[in-house]
Amino acid sequence: MDKLLIEGGVRLSGEIAISGAKNAALPILCAALLTTEPVTFTNVPRLNDVNTLLRLLEQMGVKVSRDGDAVTLDASGVDKPMASYEMVKTMRASILVLGPLVARFGEAQVSLPGGCAIGARPVDQHIKGLQAMGAAVSVEHGYVHAKVPRLKGARIFTDMVTVTGTENLMMAACLADGETVIENAAREPEVVDLANCLAAMGAQISGAGGDVIRIRGVEKLHGATHRVMPDRIETGTYLCAAAVTGGEVRLTGTSASYLDAVIDKLMDAGCEITAERDAIRLKAPARLTAVSLRTSPYPAFPTDMQAQFMAINAVADGTAVIRETIFENRFMHAVELQRLGADIKIDGNTAFVKGVAGLQGATVMATDLRASASLIIAGLVAEGQTTIERIYHLDRGYERLEEKLSALGARVSRLR
Repeated sequence: MDKLLIEGGVRLSGEIAISGAKNAALPILCAALLTTEPVTFTNVPRLNDVNTLLRLLEQMGVKVSRDGDAVTLDASGVDKPMASYEMVKTMRASILVLGPLVARFGEAQVSLPGGCAIGARPVDQHIKGLQAMGAAVSVEHGYVHAKVPRLKGARIFTDMVTVTGTENLMMAACLADGETVIENAAREPEVVDLANCLAAMGAQISGAGGDVIRIRGVEKLHGATHRVMPDRIETGTYLCAAAVTGGEVRLTGTSASYLDAVIDKLMDAGCEITAERDAIRLKAPARLTAVSLRTSPYPAFPTDMQAQFMAINAVADGTAVIRETIFENRFMHAVELQRLGADIKIDGNTAFVKGVAGLQGATVMATDLRASASLIIAGLVAEGQTTIERIYHLDRGYERLEEKLSALGARVSRLR
């Protein structure tokens, strides 16, 4: 199993390009199931999760063509409205095929998904929404079974804010009879990106980016071309990596508009940040100031950046209080950071992080995707060598990680 070796103590500097957003690309790729015409998506990142989803779509009968960061999908020959456990077990986002399959074919059989072990992420809101639209839905032997002659527009209020639930129901509603209103909808930029893609395919959607989304169903969608938005979590991760090393970087192909809460916290920590039209510059102080935070749904501070900020707070001046309100098991990286010398105490969903003068390299284990990123950030500033095991998590969410870090001056290599 691959490991990542980091030699700490290097100040990051330079310029790198940010890849397309994984969390936008996955639902957008699933949207291809809604039409019989070819669709082309650009700025699609080369990640394990993307590759897994493309294999799943191929298994269903979708023709997949890839050229660099462009992916063309032709779902005209789909003959299996089913997603098997073997394909779904490694990636939670596979549930996103459910809505499109039911909308287009009137039936679907999708395995309950797996993914990162960061707590319960139930699909009950997906099921509730489809039932409100007239589908008969049951869960048997680990599979969600849904069937309906044609979905009908409905008013859906989700009991909790769910990104994939909002996306699944948006896609399903595109081909439903009548208008669907999704209340308490997720407001994430990735939801807006999916809505823009669906609109390019002929969907009638309004309100994306707010907590009420309206979709008027149409008879069919058509082919289109759409560029996937930049990855705001990758952007935030590299900003944190530069900040913790006292570095100065410019990230291109991205936007500060997706990252207000993260950028505000980095500025509170002492960083100078300049937002350009499609780039972000960061200049960090010699030592950061500790910043407290509380994760909440967008536009508040994202749970996917909590681990990275725990890492920078580990060596910042002062004590930070971090409250995680989204997932109950998302402090697993704290134990690994402690192995590097971090002073962290956990009490339920709250972490108390007291900055130390320095960390020391050690062997640590990644427990999930964003935990992996936090260990890299800590390893960049730790004295000596840090070895990160189980880095397959990283390949699920960060494209060309070693190449990009090396371009900024980091001493990082993969051990096979």
